[in-house]
Amino acid sequence: MNDAASSSDADRMQIEAVVHGYVQGVYFRQYTRQRALELGVKGYVENLADGTVHVVAQGNKESLENLVRWLHAGPRSAEVERVEVCWGPVRAPYHGFEVH
Repeated sequence: MNDAASSSDADRMQIEAVVHGYVQGVYFRQYTRQRALELGVKGYVENLADGTVHVVAQGNKESLENLVRWLHAGPRSAEVERVEVCWGPVRAPYHGFEVH
């Protein structure tokens, strides 16, 4: 059992994404949280002072790729111009997905 748990932990990755465009005031954070929870992704989403949305997410590669694809579209009310994504190892594990 411990081997299975450690191999699944080893499969976990982390992304940091910044979403540019008309993405604040359109429920982008709430929809991002909903999508992350559907995918089993942990982390958080927050608005930044420059009008972008910042996402830190942890999960398996497939789930994170699905989340990144979703970030490029966002909810219907958003107008995503571009998404900057950095991939890396999990630094500090999150429990759940929060809106800040």
